[in-house]
Amino acid sequence: MTDLDELKRTVRRNKLLGMWAAAKLGLAGAAADAYADTLAVDTLDPALNDAFGKIRKDFDAAGVSQSDDEILRVMDEFMLQAAKQMPGTQGGAVDAAALALARNLTSR
Repeated sequence: MTDLDELKRTVRRNKLLGMWAAAKLGLAGAAADAYADTLAVDTLDPALNDAFGKIRKDFDAAGVSQSDDEILRVMDEFMLQAAKQMPGTQGGAVDAAALALARNLTSR
């Protein structure tokens, strides 16, 4: 896997995540698309690439009750879904194990 593959997968994940978060925030149509697109495009800028932080802040400001663990679980699910959507990737058990390992390493 290349860094470009990882970036593409993260952009896809953030687009899916953005649509999920937009629905939780009560956004629909063009507003939901714009929210998701912003989250996806922010992936490309290291200074803005904090999808979890943005969603947590937006949920808190809007009074959306969602635990950090639930947001992280959804992020993991969408990462696996994004991997499955990419040509040449399986997104199967090996990817799931790698994602779980990475999550455990970064949480320490």
